[in-house]
Amino acid sequence: MRDRQYGGPEPEPAKTPRVEPGGVPPGETPPGEGSTSGASPNVVYDRTRGWGKGPLIAIMFLTVLVAGFFLAYALALIFR
Repeated sequence: MRDRQYGGPEPEPAKTPRVEPGGVPPGETPPGEGSTSGASPNVVYDRTRGWGKGPLIAIMFLTVLVAGFFLAYALALIFR
């Protein structure tokens, strides 16, 4: 046996699958794998509650604060 360039020794001819003109004969390949759809648990996100009041109030407060800043900046530029 001689070493291949990237691997170990060549495989034994008796253990090598036979390749026929139409491909590999049945029985030489392992059976197909099953589906993976059942591999993970079914997790369902409940969207019926929506956002809490606290985050909505904080977002609205920041929006009004930023809008007020830009309004004050625009008025300062106009009445300079």
